[in-house]
Amino acid sequence: MPAVPSEAPAAPFDAASLRGASRLRLLVAYGLGDAGTGMAASLIGFYLFIFYTAAAGLPAWMAGLVLMLARLWDAVNDPIVGWLSDKTQSRWGPRLPWLVGSALPLGIAMALMWWLPPGSDWVRFWVFVAVSVLANSLYTCVNLPYAALAAELTTEVSLRTRLNMARFTGSITAGLVGIVLGGVLLRDHQNPESYWQVGVLSGLIITVCTLLCAWGIAPAARHCQQPAAQSGTTRRLLKRVSSNGRFMRVLGLYLLLWCALQIMQTAALIFLPVVMRVPEGWSNWILLPFQISTLVGLQVWTAVSHRQGRIRALLLGSGLWVAGCLGAMVLAPLDAAITPLGSLGNGVRLSLLLITIMVVGLGASTAYLIPWALLPDAIDADPEKPAGQYSAWMVFTQKICISFALFFFGNLMSLSGYVASRGMLQPDSALVAIRLCMGIIPAVLVVLGLVVMRRWPEKTLHLQHNPSAS
Repeated sequence: MPAVPSEAPAAPFDAASLRGASRLRLLVAYGLGDAGTGMAASLIGFYLFIFYTAAAGLPAWMAGLVLMLARLWDAVNDPIVGWLSDKTQSRWGPRLPWLVGSALPLGIAMALMWWLPPGSDWVRFWVFVAVSVLANSLYTCVNLPYAALAAELTTEVSLRTRLNMARFTGSITAGLVGIVLGGVLLRDHQNPESYWQVGVLSGLIITVCTLLCAWGIAPAARHCQQPAAQSGTTRRLLKRVSSNGRFMRVLGLYLLLWCALQIMQTAALIFLPVVMRVPEGWSNWILLPFQISTLVGLQVWTAVSHRQGRIRALLLGSGLWVAGCLGAMVLAPLDAAITPLGSLGNGVRLSLLLITIMVVGLGASTAYLIPWALLPDAIDADPEKPAGQYSAWMVFTQKICISFALFFFGNLMSLSGYVASRGMLQPDSALVAIRLCMGIIPAVLVVLGLVVMRRWPEKTLHLQHNPSAS
């Protein structure tokens, strides 16, 4: 009796075949996936150091150490979760169970990050570390499988680009919501109860957005491309990544730009009230122009990249970023004896501050867009093109470097004599250190990023990808 041929495995579903409402549902839902976590990242970037020092009373160096340890663990758990996610098998595919199963625990853990425990500084220190480790682990359980889906949902380049655009748009827009939330609830930076309210609301938003994302992408994610088994030892994989010179340059750019951005974000809510003498209630709202200009910059540099190339967009954006940083070094503080709009002089100084903030935001949006836009060139330089591994190493090394940048910031504040106490006259050394963290230090990091990318062969690559070009 002749053998019955086995049924060939069905081809994976490609979301490029979706049209109309189905495609719109996919894009909107995918954008929601980074909305909740993006808002949490914005709140943590701007307010967590202030919470640890002003509300919890930790010394600046101790607060920086908490942030460093949390980031280090966040980096370590990336490859662990990535490996487990690749190995997950279910009728919903490997990624959706992670999003659905981690949504509620992540919301609870993110809320607990803003809880002030009783006890001494060291008791609070270890509680903050433990909660941060838990929250960052759950954050990775949601964000890493979610990010992997952009490549698995479709092989169409234009749709992948639109998915990532939806992701960053959702993230930055949610960051705006986070700033509004902080402006409404965190008028007093030393009131622990207001931080707890922010934590509960943000935790609820994170859970809802993650579940809505999973629901929206489920029809496509259940049957899309699945991760393939990879051979080779960890040493071999690491050697291949480190020997890719083009990837190392993209990685260097990514690390330098993000360290600059993270230092500025952490210093912003100290710079505004302490150096610029902006009332705390106003400081929260002044962060809005930064987030709005970052969102605008994302669209601007995408258009420039399409017409003139990504390196040109990087040069223009970095020039604005550096100009804004240098402006922050020389801005005159407001007169604290009157309201920000109580005199012509104060109004002019406030206007110059807002212009500087918007220039920085417009330029700093290149940190989101350009490194990830250049990454495919580096992957193409590897014959095996293991996109997942290169993406994982980007995230892993970014978190390691940012952890040390935050630790550096906390120690610099302590060494400068800064003390987080309302109305306290800070020493000149602290004012200079804060200005450096908003000005010279990030400007130098951005310039070093440009040095790393000098003579990037973008035109050659463009001609290779477009043989008809003359």
